[in-house]
Amino acid sequence: MSSTLSPFHLAIPVDDLKKARNFYNKILELEEGRSSDHWVDFNFFGHQLVIHYKEKLDSEDNYTNPVDGKDVPVPHFGIILQWENWQNLADMLIEKKIEFVIKPYIRFKGQVGEQGTMFFYDPCGNALEFKSFKDMSELFKK
Repeated sequence: MSSTLSPFHLAIPVDDLKKARNFYNKILELEEGRSSDHWVDFNFFGHQLVIHYKEKLDSEDNYTNPVDGKDVPVPHFGIILQWENWQNLADMLIEKKIEFVIKPYIRFKGQVGEQGTMFFYDPCGNALEFKSFKDMSELFKK
């Protein structure tokens, strides 16, 4: 496979387009692209994230998986940032009083794959993880 990173496209459901649009644009400070009455594109760190309106169903549940002594939301999505950018984002989100599911912390400290990570939900219940590796060459190391 090519080592050139291509932008991904991810479309997620939101049950309140206005709240979600505000969250991704004003809280995460993502640039907005095209939109309609039912969806909005965002530049998600060079990738295409699209929020699509979908009525919330009562049967939707949140699931977690234990990792490093924490309950990690599944499914979730996010981005891997450079170490300093991750810390700056964590500081910004703390300042904006984001309610974290897992507050920013260093996971696997001193081990292969040492990383900063944090989890939180958007206003429509989509779980996000932002992380950074202390050594990016360990991204796929066992």
